[in-house]
Amino acid sequence: MAGCGLCFSLLLAAAFARQAQALWPWPQYIQTSDSHYAIFPYNFQFQYHVSSAAQPGCSVLDEAFQRYRDLLFGSSSWQPPEPTRKQHTPEKNSLVILVVLPGCDQLPSLESVENYTLVINDDHCFLLSQTVWGALRGLETFSQLIWRSPEGTFFINKTEIEDFPRFSHRGLLLDTSRHYLPLTSILDTLDVMAYNKFNVFHWHLVDDSSFPYESFTFPELTRKGSYNPVTHVYTAQDVKEVIEYARLRGIRVLAEFDTPGHTLSWGPGFPGLLTPCYSGSRPSGTFGPVNPILNTTYEFMSTFFLEVSSVFPDFYLHLGGDEVDFTCWRSNPDIQAFMKTKGFGNDFKQLESFYIQTLLNIISAYGKGYVVWQEVFDNKVKVPPDTIIQVWREEVPVNYLKELELITRAGLRALLSAPWYLNHITYGPDWRDLYVVEPLEFEGGAQQKALVIGGEACMWGEYVDSTNLVPRLWPRAAAVAERLWSNKSVTNLDLAFKRLTRFRCELLSLQTTG
Repeated sequence: MAGCGLCFSLLLAAAFARQAQALWPWPQYIQTSDSHYAIFPYNFQFQYHVSSAAQPGCSVLDEAFQRYRDLLFGSSSWQPPEPTRKQHTPEKNSLVILVVLPGCDQLPSLESVENYTLVINDDHCFLLSQTVWGALRGLETFSQLIWRSPEGTFFINKTEIEDFPRFSHRGLLLDTSRHYLPLTSILDTLDVMAYNKFNVFHWHLVDDSSFPYESFTFPELTRKGSYNPVTHVYTAQDVKEVIEYARLRGIRVLAEFDTPGHTLSWGPGFPGLLTPCYSGSRPSGTFGPVNPILNTTYEFMSTFFLEVSSVFPDFYLHLGGDEVDFTCWRSNPDIQAFMKTKGFGNDFKQLESFYIQTLLNIISAYGKGYVVWQEVFDNKVKVPPDTIIQVWREEVPVNYLKELELITRAGLRALLSAPWYLNHITYGPDWRDLYVVEPLEFEGGAQQKALVIGGEACMWGEYVDSTNLVPRLWPRAAAVAERLWSNKSVTNLDLAFKRLTRFRCELLSLQTTG
């Protein structure tokens, strides 16, 4: 019997070691030991207290408790084996969550506080957070700390954690234009984002290939611009579901409608919006970017973005502004005449600037903030000081660290994506290249570096659809998640490999049970 007890102790120690490796992303401060407490699902409950809350319940926490109970324990009728129940291991039968500020029916924002304190010891089992969003992050960590013995009993070790994100914007971009992604793929992605403590879903809804967003103001955009107006669109109800599903996981939805380039799918649904291209003195029958010289263009944009501003509640919209091909504009005699009238000469960057600035004025009038791709900054568009610039180009015209230096030196906030394009794949464990990136490794003082508010992993859809999305995304995106959450000093690749390997197993288990 003594030998059996020793084996059991060794198994418990091994289980603890494996579970410690599964924590992802790594907390800012953690102290733990091999002392542990039993958790019996039939006897365990989540409790919370929200200070100053007028409402009797909290939708975010109520949903989270049910979600995590299902993920951790499955059927509530589970009973531990009789021998295990007779152990003399102390038991924890509740996790008490204390939230300082209400916000149960609100949306997360860029300014949301996600700090939390988690304490599991002989006297306490509590989670303290200033906001419900921090409570969600703490619940995720709590769930990762729970492990199961070979006999089937759940345990959690004596642990103290003080945690908070390094960056406030930790995003993942999905492109749903090149290949349409069904709603279930988006919702499943939001689930795994929450496990990784991502907090922004950057939804690149439309592009040259298709216009799957169902506009109630301009329904012809979807009818004529989507792959299929019945099966390959996101209805108003779909969009609402994504926004609420994300909110309950502490994730913002940042919608992107990229103009003036990447808009070929817009043309069929609104004739006259795109620039007619010329071959010599005659129209070629092809079209280029949005036509920036017509009043009807800005009337359309004003009406369309009024709708978008009402549908997507986040303070920020992503307005694109990247990869504008000037060839078509250059060929069009009406645009040439407009350029001459405006005194732009042959500088089409000034024409682009004219369009972007007019669009930004429209969006500002709706009380929205905006994110744009780096070309808007590179082409010297005069943007308001609260504009956020997203860096995506690795080496042209300068490397991304130099680009961050230039943007922040100009007093603008920046997001980094350049080294985190997940659609670029190589054979082998390429997550290491994503993991070793240091976003603040550029010249500049602390005040300047504070303007880098985070970054995003990007999954563009040229060669990605619902059949290969998951293995392309995970666990590779997790490397970006930890880089944006954890302390700068968390860089050990060997330890990261052990934890990421275990975390991948946990994700597979959740996918099977979820």
